[in-house]
Amino acid sequence: MPNLSGVLAQLRSERDRVEGEIQRLDEAIRILRQLEGGGQANGRGNNRGARSRFSAAARARMAAAQRARWAKVKRSQASKPRVMSAAARRRIAAAQRARWTRQKAEQRKAA
Repeated sequence: MPNLSGVLAQLRSERDRVEGEIQRLDEAIRILRQLEGGGQANGRGNNRGARSRFSAAARARMAAAQRARWAKVKRSQASKPRVMSAAARRRIAAAQRARWTRQKAEQRKAA
């Protein structure tokens, strides 16, 4: 199975991507809790009335940079076609033909 290592690499990269997304979601949840007034994760208490650490312009630049990063990721994912080897397609086709054969045999038996 020469494609097994490629599949494993693909699964590992997908796992790393998902872990990164989970970290970003955890960070977003933490920030929303702070904004809601549910206390801070670091235990420093309520943060109401505190000034923002970044200006609106800085936040806009950060948002634009993040959108550009996501666009780059999506562009790289869209450009890679999913390719299945000819051997894999033959195995899948053979398995499907076997399923059809079994199903037809069961239908003939039932009739």
